Amino acid sequence: MIAYSSRTGNVRYIVKQLGLPYIEIDDGLILEQPFLLFTYTDGLGEVPKVVESFLQRNSEFCKGVIASGNSNFGHAYFCKSADIIHRNFGIPIVRKIELRGFQKDYDKIIQFYHEVIEKGIFV
Repeated sequence: MIAYSSRTGNVRYIVKQLGLPYIEIDDGLILEQPFLLFTYTDGLGEVPKVVESFLQRNSEFCKGVIASGNSNFGHAYFCKSADIIHRNFGIPIVRKIELRGFQKDYDKIIQFYHEVIEKGIFV
């Protein structure tokens, strides 16, 4: 499962291209199975509040984080939400993606998903 949050539609677009099971994060979502988190980066490198709240309830099952961002805001802020999630929750960073990303990004996510979520090889 991929749990995601999208503000501009970039993350939603990517998730739908992957062909993997997904669910959009809402205020009360509880997951009790391994999942990947896919989030955007808010403001100047912040974790979206809905994602932060979701992780407070669900971080033990999160096996990796993917972040989408825009490098026009500068390297220091690009996908910084993934860095913050990694630091605060110890969740490995799977990929940082520029806007809607590229096929190579999608391929890496799918590979990680099959190895970690489907085969249960937890990192």
